[in-house]
Amino acid sequence: MKHTILLFLLLTPWLHAQTTTDGFALPQPGKVFAFPRDHGSHPDFRTEWWYVTGHLDSKDGHRFGFQVTFFRQARREDGKTLQLHLAHAALLDAKTGRFLHQERLNRSGWDAASSESTLAVQNGNWSLTLDETTQHLHIAATINNEALLQLELEAVKPLAIFGKDGVSRKGASETAASHYLTWPRLKTTGTVKLGAVEHAVTGEAWMDHEFSSSQLEAGQVGWDWAALQLKDGREIMVYRMRRKDGSSDPASTLAVVERDGKLRHLARDAFTWEVLGTWKSPRTGAEYPIRVRLAFEGESLELKPLAPDQEQDGGITQLPYWEGACDVIDSHGQVTGRSFLELAGYAGDLTGHLSPKAK
Repeated sequence: MKHTILLFLLLTPWLHAQTTTDGFALPQPGKVFAFPRDHGSHPDFRTEWWYVTGHLDSKDGHRFGFQVTFFRQARREDGKTLQLHLAHAALLDAKTGRFLHQERLNRSGWDAASSESTLAVQNGNWSLTLDETTQHLHIAATINNEALLQLELEAVKPLAIFGKDGVSRKGASETAASHYLTWPRLKTTGTVKLGAVEHAVTGEAWMDHEFSSSQLEAGQVGWDWAALQLKDGREIMVYRMRRKDGSSDPASTLAVVERDGKLRHLARDAFTWEVLGTWKSPRTGAEYPIRVRLAFEGESLELKPLAPDQEQDGGITQLPYWEGACDVIDSHGQVTGRSFLELAGYAGDLTGHLSPKAK
């Protein structure tokens, strides 16, 4: 009997960390991922996203930045679980600075779905699918009936699993964590139709797949995130979790994917994030730090946006954010890579949207 009580006391904190108060799963250390199943949907978690960003070039001299993102958000209503599907798509024509973007929101069903067995997500006529035979990804999306993306993506680096023991921590709280899977470099080909003109394009993309039941904890208001693809074959992922006083949460981290695909993480005190310039949105009034310098291990890299206005103004969610294509500039002023920068929580505190309590 004593052994039973002792075992219960030892396991109680572990058991409490399994779910949120309303029964959604929390990421657990030691998870063994199985593919293609874990490329698919995880409806026992509250929030999930499949996030593709990239840079494209056409033979006629056009350069594009693009984003196609599928979100799944679960809610409890009257004892039932409601699955909502949100999708964002954006296209920047770097030559003109024109930025197109669109949001969609549908309930799970005919208009939106996400497979639990493989990567196959759909919202209206937007889709992101994995061909298990060729291991190619396919993207199709229209933006405001003004642009059409038809892209095929092929991984040229292995899948990276960010975090420690399969869990990417976003704060000290047991709830502030995710399972974070990434294809850090995807060879991309296809077409971009802008108006009546169709451009054959080639380029590279980055894909994140995260699932969690909370991304923030008390005291955090948002985050800065960047994904860099360098010409020397390395990739860098960095996120800075921002606290209400403007400081960086100790859970902030930088990860380097080496040329051979090996992954290593740096702690918050091993890198610096310096703001070099800002842009104020005429629509939301938010001031975004769109030019930054990232420094680590004696290396200094500047993220310079291809255009200042790359704000998604949150028409459906009322949660505006800045998501932009950037060049990476080294300490000698040379372009040494390309990147995407995301700035969330500058148009309003995100606390309460992504920070439920643990059970």
